[in-house]
Amino acid sequence: MKTYFTLNNGIKIPSLGFGTWKTPDGETAIKSIKTAIEIGYKHIDAAAIYANEEGVGAGIKACGIERKDLFITSKLWNAERGYESTLKAFEKTLEDLQLDYLDLYLIHWPAAAHQFENWQEINAETWRAMEKLYNEGKIKSLGVSNFMPHHLEPLMKTAKTKPSVNQIEYHPGFTQPDCVKFCADNNIQVEGWSPLGRGEVLNNGILKSIAKKYNKSVAQVCIRWALQNGVIPLPKSVTPHRIEENFDVFNFQLTASDMTVINGLEKIGASGLDPDSVEF
Repeated sequence: MKTYFTLNNGIKIPSLGFGTWKTPDGETAIKSIKTAIEIGYKHIDAAAIYANEEGVGAGIKACGIERKDLFITSKLWNAERGYESTLKAFEKTLEDLQLDYLDLYLIHWPAAAHQFENWQEINAETWRAMEKLYNEGKIKSLGVSNFMPHHLEPLMKTAKTKPSVNQIEYHPGFTQPDCVKFCADNNIQVEGWSPLGRGEVLNNGILKSIAKKYNKSVAQVCIRWALQNGVIPLPKSVTPHRIEENFDVFNFQLTASDMTVINGLEKIGASGLDPDSVEF
């Protein structure tokens, strides 16, 4: 199993990331990041709206790993869309994370038609600012999050730099196949947020029986399944043994038949967050 994928601009990205959503800022964030990096995570997924980037940055600094050996992502929040706002928001994120550059910067959610008449223009201007930062070497790769094909298509018409990544909700019981296929057809790497879904996923009888067969947890099966589908999962936890367990997925392989069963699960554990209806 590959421990890295290669993005469409040639940059290598670790195939398993460590999520930081809902991680409290301060000591909890510092400890969880240090623990994750000590266990072997090289890919940290952050965002301004998580309100913990100072703690995440302090954890990165405290881990003692060379910057070049880590892959750090952050995301632009919705209130900061637009050219000048994006540039300012990016500088604040860099300052909070105590970094000189990001490996990946994402538009967290698309400006969409239910909120803005000029949504395409807003996304294009946001992207233009990110391209400026990319060309200055402050960002190594550019991407989006929660963009469906109908958001990506107009953006790609005006973009000079193609998105390298699309981070979407992705877990057993919620696979967004049309979006995943569009990304594959356009050589855009998919990342999966909420790779363990909600409680319904972890308590699913089919997944429990598959996990038992491999002597693994349901969470490990979910993460392994995403990897075998070519998606980068971003599990999150502040509990050391869970952080370790979620990383211990490179020593087994799900059979083709088990992959088919998991791929075919009916809808379960979805967040209900739709980029064309969210109000934030």
